Amino acid sequence: MIDLYYWTTPNGHKISLFLEETGLPYSVHPVNIGQGEQFKPEFLKIAPNNRIPAIVDHQPADGGAPLSLFESGAILLYLAEKTGQFLPKDLRGRQEALQWLFWQMGGLGPMAGQNHHFSQFAPEKIPYAIKRYVDETAQLYGVLDRRLADRDFVAGSEYSIADMAIYPWIVSHKWQSQNLEDFPNLHRWFNRILDRPATARAYAIAARINPPKS
Repeated sequence: MIDLYYWTTPNGHKISLFLEETGLPYSVHPVNIGQGEQFKPEFLKIAPNNRIPAIVDHQPADGGAPLSLFESGAILLYLAEKTGQFLPKDLRGRQEALQWLFWQMGGLGPMAGQNHHFSQFAPEKIPYAIKRYVDETAQLYGVLDRRLADRDFVAGSEYSIADMAIYPWIVSHKWQSQNLEDFPNLHRWFNRILDRPATARAYAIAARINPPKS
């Protein structure tokens, strides 16, 4: 059993996507970041950087005590290795997937996150900051669009943890002032993942935990 400490953010969705794809048994423990629950001492024992997601695996492969992990990229890699799924086993395929996983962690996530902050949440609208991060996000969308010109998924022909890491950030494209029709290869990839049954199940969990405001 996996305990998933989760909120309805792009980083949270990455892990529910993986768990729904594999059918690993898990329980969701909501951590409402809008109410500061990420600073509770019991959560900080699992995630010392006070960020979701985090997991506790009660059946780690070494048979030892429950294993806790934080950082969404590390969790995806751990779960892929635990299950033997969604990470290519050959040397070159594995490195392709890991490169794009780290590309999301080090590039798309931070830039799109700043885009969200300055365009949606900052108490003061700063045109320079908004333009900077909208432009940075567009540049990264362009990188991804070119990557997907000749392949179905980011690491090649098979769906992987790289796609699971990237997709939730593209879901928020309207917040980021991006039009997917400007990126036809990315748009095609996005719809391919949107249509997966596990994607629908993962986002249904989000809607149940944190219903959209009417």
